Amino acid sequence: MDRVKSADQKRQGKLKKAHVPERLSTSAAATMKPPIEKRMGAALRRARLERGLTLGDVASAACLSVQMLSRFETGQSTASLALLDRICARLGTDLSTFFSEVEQTMGEARLIKASDQLEVVRSGTKYGHTYRLLSYHKGPRKVFESFLINIDKDRKSYPSFQHPGTEFIYMLSGRMQYRFGDKTFLVEPGDAFTFSGNVLHAPEQLLDDHIQFITMIVYAE
Repeated sequence: MDRVKSADQKRQGKLKKAHVPERLSTSAAATMKPPIEKRMGAALRRARLERGLTLGDVASAACLSVQMLSRFETGQSTASLALLDRICARLGTDLSTFFSEVEQTMGEARLIKASDQLEVVRSGTKYGHTYRLLSYHKGPRKVFESFLINIDKDRKSYPSFQHPGTEFIYMLSGRMQYRFGDKTFLVEPGDAFTFSGNVLHAPEQLLDDHIQFITMIVYAE
């Protein structure tokens, strides 16, 4: 019996040891970026190919050698800002647009575990609505927000909302009458409701004791 117990403990220990590096490597992979020279090179090459140009075409127009331009595109060398500005001009773009392309080539993925989802304050909080932040966008401009929202029927009034962009609601549980401008819609579990955020909108009547839905707001560019 002791031998079996010892074997179980060893096996559990191995599982724990294997599990920790996996979580660490996943986290590290999520935050790792290629070196800036690689990202810049990839953006240069993509811009050149999109315009149907050869290395020789761009190198000649920018007054540099094909070999040097090739080194820039493969990330083996980094162009100075002055030279990069000259190359961008020959490609019909500017530095600002180019660097935005450099960042966009990375894409983005973010996993927020259930235990890490924060309850945040929004205009409906004082009316008893609870907002759990499901995702967010890092950047100079807010692109979208998404929340898990819970509302109880015992609330006597509900706030009205009006904001830029488009809002999407996916009903998880409970039923509600939702007002959009001068119209009302019955929203039930499984329903998907999309509307313009700049029109006054609000839950008008809860038909069950508790409702829960996911909402995403995509802001206009």
